[in-house]
Amino acid sequence: MDHIGRPDPVPLSDADHPARPRAGAMDALGLALRLAWRQLRSDRARLMTAVAGVMFACVLVFMQLGFKGALFDSATNLLNSMRADLFLMHPMTEASFRPEHIPRARAWQALADADVAQAVPIYMAQASMRNPESGRRRTVQVIGLDVTANAVRFEGLAPLTAALTRPDTFAFDNRSRPEFGPVGEMFAAHGPFRVQIGTRMFELVGMIDIGPSFGADGNAVMSEVNFRRIFSRDPAQTDLVALRLRPGADLGAVQARLQALLPDDVLVLTHPELVAAERAYWENGTPIGFIFLFGSVMGLVVGMVIVYQILFADIAGHLSEYATLKAMGYSNLYLSGVVLGAAIILAVIGFIPGFVTSLFLYDVVAKGTFLPLGMPVERAVGVFALIFGMCFTAGLLAMRKLRDANPADMF
Repeated sequence: MDHIGRPDPVPLSDADHPARPRAGAMDALGLALRLAWRQLRSDRARLMTAVAGVMFACVLVFMQLGFKGALFDSATNLLNSMRADLFLMHPMTEASFRPEHIPRARAWQALADADVAQAVPIYMAQASMRNPESGRRRTVQVIGLDVTANAVRFEGLAPLTAALTRPDTFAFDNRSRPEFGPVGEMFAAHGPFRVQIGTRMFELVGMIDIGPSFGADGNAVMSEVNFRRIFSRDPAQTDLVALRLRPGADLGAVQARLQALLPDDVLVLTHPELVAAERAYWENGTPIGFIFLFGSVMGLVVGMVIVYQILFADIAGHLSEYATLKAMGYSNLYLSGVVLGAAIILAVIGFIPGFVTSLFLYDVVAKGTFLPLGMPVERAVGVFALIFGMCFTAGLLAMRKLRDANPADMF
């Protein structure tokens, strides 16, 4: 003892010291997000500008992708509606609106396979159809085939097969553009009536569902005989051949056998392959896909510039606060987390109104253009990922301004 009656102090072990609570990773993230939100909220005008920028980019990307998907979907409406097991098509055919002809004899040769129950030639051409109300002409896609074979199953066609075998009769697409007139309403109210297609009068005997496409604003389906009453076509040359297989037939095996059996002037395609070939033409053979992709990229670039400017100005306006936090011991990593937290918040609160606005615009455009505009889940998730990446990149660029927050400048 140094002094009588006063015991020497006993050193405490590490176990005797009370543990100092340390913030976990989630607590640190939550603190950074709260600080970022309060910093954004401190300037409401700047916050609204940033949200508007993110919302603008979100809506622009949604509309570009929506138009692209809708136009490509509409381009394949006709082929999508042709329900058959296999199709024969010329290898040089790029799009359904300008097909290369194949010999009709290929249909009969396909019947040599025991699993092929029916082979139906399909003829396609365009003609003018007169509006029954105004008298104006509009181009319509005319499809001629053996309607009784049931190899091609257009929606609504089956109940009309008997009527379509009569001379000068046809079925009209109920989803055609309104420029053809109120055909569906007139048929529902008065029943069959006569309409001019090309230079000949035809009787409308029913309505089917196909949808307009790039190539035509409407569709008319009729028998092969009635088709030849309009067009001077060599019946030995057809555009497509639809094949119906026997129940239980192996689709892949029949396709392989037919491709080996038939000459090289035909391709044997399944229905999904036929639709995919048509879509590939519009995506890769035309500038449409690139145009919409370029518009989406420009929207993201504009949005990123707006978010970057907002975050950069926000950091510049709070340099003294950031320098104080550095002097208190907060690391650059933590302060960077605050900036990125602000970017994440802007991505979320900007995406929500952009998504809602896009849904509204989809509905307006779909009603005005008859394009199949919808909001698939994968598109919504994909656009959110793009917006998130846009804001995150803007935050990374704005973080460089944190280097100017020097605690020594405070004194």
